[in-house]
Amino acid sequence: MFLIVASLAVFSVAALFAVLPAHRPVWCVRAGIFGACVGAAAGLLAAVQGLFGGSIESMRIPWSIPGGELHLGMDPLSAFFLLPITGLGLLGAVYGAGYQRGGDAKKLGVGWFHYNVLLASMVTVVTARNAILFLIAWEVMALSSFFLVTHEHDKPQVRAAGWIYLVATHLGTAFLLALFVILGEKAGSYEFSAFAKAGASLSPGLAVAAFAFTLIGFGTKAGFLPLHVWLPEAHPAAPSHVSALMSGVMIKTGIYGLIRLLACLGAPPAWWGWCLLAVGLLSGVMGVLLALSQRDIKRLLAYCSVENIGVISLGLGVGYLGLSRGSTTMAALGFAGALLHVLNHAIFKGLLFLGAGSVLHGTGTGDMDLLGGLYKRMPWTGTTFLIGAASICGLPPLNGFVSEFLIYFGAFSGVVSTSSAAVVSGLVVITGLALIGGIASATFAKAFGGIFLGEPRSDQALHAHEANGLMRWPMVALAACCVLIGFLAPLAVRAVLPAVGMIVPVSSDALDAGIAPAMEPLGWITAGCAAFAALVALLALLRLRLLSGRTVGETGTWDCGYARPTARMQYTASSFGQPLMAVFAGLLGTGGTGTAPRGIFPAKASHTSETPDPFRSRFYDPLFLRTLGLLALFRGAQHGRVQMYVLYVALTLIAFLIFSLG
Repeated sequence: MFLIVASLAVFSVAALFAVLPAHRPVWCVRAGIFGACVGAAAGLLAAVQGLFGGSIESMRIPWSIPGGELHLGMDPLSAFFLLPITGLGLLGAVYGAGYQRGGDAKKLGVGWFHYNVLLASMVTVVTARNAILFLIAWEVMALSSFFLVTHEHDKPQVRAAGWIYLVATHLGTAFLLALFVILGEKAGSYEFSAFAKAGASLSPGLAVAAFAFTLIGFGTKAGFLPLHVWLPEAHPAAPSHVSALMSGVMIKTGIYGLIRLLACLGAPPAWWGWCLLAVGLLSGVMGVLLALSQRDIKRLLAYCSVENIGVISLGLGVGYLGLSRGSTTMAALGFAGALLHVLNHAIFKGLLFLGAGSVLHGTGTGDMDLLGGLYKRMPWTGTTFLIGAASICGLPPLNGFVSEFLIYFGAFSGVVSTSSAAVVSGLVVITGLALIGGIASATFAKAFGGIFLGEPRSDQALHAHEANGLMRWPMVALAACCVLIGFLAPLAVRAVLPAVGMIVPVSSDALDAGIAPAMEPLGWITAGCAAFAALVALLALLRLRLLSGRTVGETGTWDCGYARPTARMQYTASSFGQPLMAVFAGLLGTGGTGTAPRGIFPAKASHTSETPDPFRSRFYDPLFLRTLGLLALFRGAQHGRVQMYVLYVALTLIAFLIFSLG
C-alpha cells in the first residue's frame, strides 16, 4: 500500500502547489503537471504489482467520522481498474501540457489543481473498503470533474453542460446513499466486508431494491441509457485531455462500483443477467445510432462511450447469467471480455479524444462538415486516429477485437448449451454485438473520411497544423497499446484472469479451463494477423528497394471530366451517414429543413438535418419543465423576510419532534 499512499500524497501536494500564489504562475502549472505525472506513475506501478503480485493488501487508519475507519485495500479487481486510471492520467497530463501551452497560467493552475484532485479521488474510489470513505471520494470526484468540465465557464453552453452533469451525478449519488443505508442497517457496519456477509440475508424485496439502486446509482456515472444525458454535454465541453480521462476512465468507476457492490448482494439470480443484457443492448444500439447522427467530433465520441458501456454491460450480463446457471465457461468469458473491454475502451477512446483535441487545436473547429483533407497536413494525428477508429469498431488485429471476441464466444457457449434461456441470451448478445459493430464501422468511416480524407472544405482545414511533440507522443503510445494488445491477445486475456477470479468463485485452474475454448481460435486469429502484417511489411520493403533508384512523381487522378473540381463536389460527413440515418429516422426523430433545387440550373439548394437526443427531448426536458412549473407554485414563500424563514425552520423541527415522540 506504500505506493498507493505515495501516489495520493503526490497528487495532494501537486494540487496545492498548482494554486499557491506565486510571482511566476507558470511554475505552479508546471508543478501541477509534474505532480500528476509522478503520482500517476506511482499508482501505475502499484496497479501492476497488485494485479500480477497476487497479494491482497489493506491499510486501516482510525478517524473520528462515524461509520468506521479510513480503510484502503488493494486486490486484483482494484488493481485492474487502477491500470487505466493511472496510465491514462499520466498520458493525459503530458498531452495537456502541450494542448494548453501558452494559456493563462493562473486559470490553468486551477485546472491542474482539479486534475490532480480528480486523479486522487478516482484512486481512492477503487481502493476504498469503507462506504463512508467511498462516498466522500465519489463526491470529490464529481465536484472536481464538474470544475474541469466548466474550465471555459465564460461560454453559456459550457456552463449548461456543467450543471446538467452536476445534477445527474448527484441524482445517482442519492441512489447510492440509499443503497449504503440499506446494507449498513442490515450489516451494522459500513465496511464492504460486512456488506458481503449481510447482503445474502436481505429479504427478496430489499434485494430487488438494492440491485435497482446499485444499477441506477452506478449506471448514472457509467452512462447507461437512459441515464446518459449528461455525457454528450459534458465531454465536448471539457478540455480534450480531460474528456479523454472522463470518458476513458471516470465513467468506468461506475462499472467498478457495480461489480464491487453486486458481489455484496449474494449469489446472482438469472434476472440480474437479463437486466444487464437489456441495458447493454439499449445502450449499445442507441448510443452508436446517436453517434452516427452527430456532426461534432467530440459529441460523436461521447455517444460512442455510451455504446461501449453497452458492450461492457453485455459482457457482464453474459457473466452473471453464467454464474446463475453454474457455467464457468460462460461466466469466465463474459467477465473477461467485459473487464478487458474496460481497459481497451480506456485506451482507444482516450486515443480518439486526444486525436479530436489535436484536430481542434490544429483547425479551431470540431465540425466534421467543415473539415477534410487533414491527413496530408496532420499525418501523425491521422494515423493514430485511424488505429483508434479501427480498434473501436472491433476490427482485428487490434485490441477492441479481442475483448468483443471473448464476449461473442461466451454468448456462443450459451447458444450451444442445453438451456433454452442460455440459447436465447446468447442469440441476443451475438445479434446485438453484430449490429453495434456494423453501425460503429459506418460511424467511424464517416468520422475518419470526413475529417482526414478528401479536400479541405473550409479555411480552418486548409490551414491546419500538426500537433506539437507533447501532444503527439501520448497518441503514439496509446496507438501502440492498441496494436500490442491485439497481437499479444492470449497474454492480455490471461492478465485479466486475476481480476475475473475476484468475481467468479472458482480456482485459477477452473478459470483457465473456462476460457480455454476461446484461446485456441484467438491464438490462430492472432497468428494469422501477425503473418499478414509481416507479409505487408515485406512487400513494403520490397517496393522501397525496387523504387530506390527511380524517380517517383505525383500527379492527379482521373477527375471524371471535371476541369476544376471543388471540395463542394465531395461527400460531407453528414451526407455520408444520411442513407443509414434515414433507416432509423423514425426511431431517432431526425428532422430536417432546407431549400430544394428548382429548375434545370438551380442557383442554390440547402439541407440541414438535426437529430436531438430522444431521451432528453421526449422525457427529461418535459419532466423538468413540469417540475419547474410545480415548484413555481411555492415561489410566494420566497419573499425575503428572514423572520418567516426562521418560522419555517421552527415548524419543521416541531413536526419532527411530534413524529419522533409519536
